Amino acid sequence: MQNDHEFNYTKADFAKVVDLIYRRAGIRLNESKQQMVYSRLARRLRALQYDTFSGYLRWLEQNPDSEEWQQFINALTTNLTSFFRESHHFDLLAEQMQRSASHPFRIWCAASSTGEEPYSLAMTAIEAFNLAKPPVEIIASDLDTNVLRTAAQGIYSIDKLEKLSLERKRNFFLKGNKNNAGKVMAKKALRDLLEFQQINLLDDRWPLSGKFDAVFCRNVMIYFDQATQKIILEKIGRLLKEDGLLYVGHSENLHFMSDYYRSFGKTTYQLSDKAKAIWSKP
Repeated sequence: MQNDHEFNYTKADFAKVVDLIYRRAGIRLNESKQQMVYSRLARRLRALQYDTFSGYLRWLEQNPDSEEWQQFINALTTNLTSFFRESHHFDLLAEQMQRSASHPFRIWCAASSTGEEPYSLAMTAIEAFNLAKPPVEIIASDLDTNVLRTAAQGIYSIDKLEKLSLERKRNFFLKGNKNNAGKVMAKKALRDLLEFQQINLLDDRWPLSGKFDAVFCRNVMIYFDQATQKIILEKIGRLLKEDGLLYVGHSENLHFMSDYYRSFGKTTYQLSDKAKAIWSKP
């Protein structure tokens, strides 16, 4: 551990952070994250005028209901995303929508980050149904309250759209001018399809009702240990319709849940007959 930091930062401090974020959010940090933890939490120490990591962490433990816990979690969560990331999922989703008899077709985006993924879902829905107001409901959630605020605004720097086709840019975004030059805003048709909520996947109960045709839980499981993954995947399974699909990230594999999920293509899964018998009851 380096000692040339602005704040004293020991291996014991890092171990305490690892323990606290695991207990609060289920996130497992490995040794390679030591410097990331320092740089991100140092901002909180400056803001709160703490001299040491140990003092800040001790105060957190002594105040379990403090709003600072959310700032602590926000600082340590990673939010790498882009529009139509892993594009094959959106092609499959469009096919799923077109053959579905569900009205509305319900989607839960369980790690919405700054919003690029849920807005991509909304664009896919409008294009799949060829309707400005398709029969689709999208709930977009995240643990991090900061990124949820960004997502709800739907405002992005114009370079975030560089991989979108010109047609999609014109159909779904408004270009800013004057004080908003260099920025774009998602059009109302997209924003109206989305409902944003804060959800901690580790919570015993999620504020969700009814079943979903599709759940996007991509590049999230990699932050949890396998025991936590199993708990979350079982809860997701209970929320899926019998013909529903779970979309996961490119580096995630559900082989350890093969009794309950079967592959439906590249990083996409559906419930097994066993899971349907157990989880698909009303």
